Amino acid sequence: MPEWLVEEGIGERRALLMSGDTPIAAKVRWPGELHAGAGFDGKLVRKSGARGMVQHPSGREVLVDKLPRDASEGASYRFAITRAAMTERGRFKLAAARPVANAGSPVPDRFEEGTPVRAFPEGAWEDVWHAASSGEVEFPGGSLLFAVTPAMTLIDIDGDLSPRELALAAVPAIAHWLPLFDLGGMIGIDFPTLQTKADRKAVDEALEESLSDFPHERTAMNGFGFVQIVARLEGPSLLHRFATSRVGMAARMALRRAEMVEGPGVTLLTLHPALKAKLKTEWLTELERRTARPVRIEADPGLAIEAATAQIVGHDD
Repeated sequence: MPEWLVEEGIGERRALLMSGDTPIAAKVRWPGELHAGAGFDGKLVRKSGARGMVQHPSGREVLVDKLPRDASEGASYRFAITRAAMTERGRFKLAAARPVANAGSPVPDRFEEGTPVRAFPEGAWEDVWHAASSGEVEFPGGSLLFAVTPAMTLIDIDGDLSPRELALAAVPAIAHWLPLFDLGGMIGIDFPTLQTKADRKAVDEALEESLSDFPHERTAMNGFGFVQIVARLEGPSLLHRFATSRVGMAARMALRRAEMVEGPGVTLLTLHPALKAKLKTEWLTELERRTARPVRIEADPGLAIEAATAQIVGHDD
């Protein structure tokens, strides 16, 4: 049976749903985020009908909806986060919440329910991370290109097969990567244009079967090959994090690489200067505590943001 595993990383928590040694879903959480499902007592600071603004105990403002009619500004109530805050191109979306009585079914906290591990199976996190970083994955006969926009996440399909064959070949890959990227909200899929209703129906049926375990609502394919999916949005996907915080994602991966190397000596972490500026002092202190080794940082402007390396060197190297 698939099992959620949790890595307590430096600067982030990582969770993978593993079926044997194969990852089938992923999640990331950064410290201080108001994650979906978290409850809190907050003061209602503004109300307009069923919507309003609540002050979280941390001082942050949280959007709220489904307020009861008798809710009063200035009063405190119990709320549950329904969506974490999200940074999008050109704007920042506050976290969203609802009164506990109207919050709907509780959101499972995979980070609390999962099994803590020092490290995931070899290569499991790296494969997901690199795919999210590039935004492109291959499948037999073609590839999927993911693009994050403020309105929705778009998936473009490219390949050399006939339009019908390409569309059908893409379906299992789409079903595979949606949970691995932790995608939710509005998702648009641009399939090749299929001329006949029979071909479009075949793709719709393939999606129905492949996405049976992915909670969502979906439109039928239109005449231009477009399908729209709506899934529960709990917070930023891995793709969203790379789109808005690529340096932050790469800095955390650099620390993970440094933590995973073994042996006595000094941890030499070589990375792009932008990553060096991103590393917090407390992160490096924690890295030294976990590895029982001093850390030396070297900046190399010739390295790609994602290409930080870690190795053990002698004290005199």
